[in-house]
Amino acid sequence: MIEWLIKAFTAVSVLELLFIMVARIVEVSIGTLRVILMNKGYRVISSVLAFIEVLIWVIVASNVLVGISENPIKVVVYSLAFALGVYIGSIIEAKVALGTILIQAILPYDKGLEIAANLREEGLGVTTLDAEGMNSKKIVLMIYSKRRGKEKIISMIHAQESTAVIVSNDLSTIQGGYISPTRRYTK
Repeated sequence: MIEWLIKAFTAVSVLELLFIMVARIVEVSIGTLRVILMNKGYRVISSVLAFIEVLIWVIVASNVLVGISENPIKVVVYSLAFALGVYIGSIIEAKVALGTILIQAILPYDKGLEIAANLREEGLGVTTLDAEGMNSKKIVLMIYSKRRGKEKIISMIHAQESTAVIVSNDLSTIQGGYISPTRRYTK
């Protein structure tokens, strides 16, 4: 029994296993990115990625299925690469950060007006709404931005008011309004 296990897990070359691993990680990363892009409305690029994804899948899956009973290590590597591909695909998507977000910040009224003015000086469109908190008057700032600018905007708000309540949401559609022509927060 032990001899069979040793043979089963050492019968495949390291190079072949490495090919399966890398190709599967690339394929699943592309698939993860494709699904996210499709949900954000990027149909053309999603279709191109789907073609590449399936092309890689056919090549890798056929390699794994050949001699699967003699080389079960291929299945283990294939499965592990799937999990890694999902993880890496989500990291890539976060780095690319496509799309638009709405950031809402709830702040003490006077400090909120000051922060809104500072954000406008930085070229951001800010809409303010008067609000009532539990014990005091508040202001809600609504800021539309590209996702890439999210962390910088949130940091700017927190640097000026550490008690700010901040919520951000991905948007699928936005029409009208002010979008910074400088695109300062999209680089």
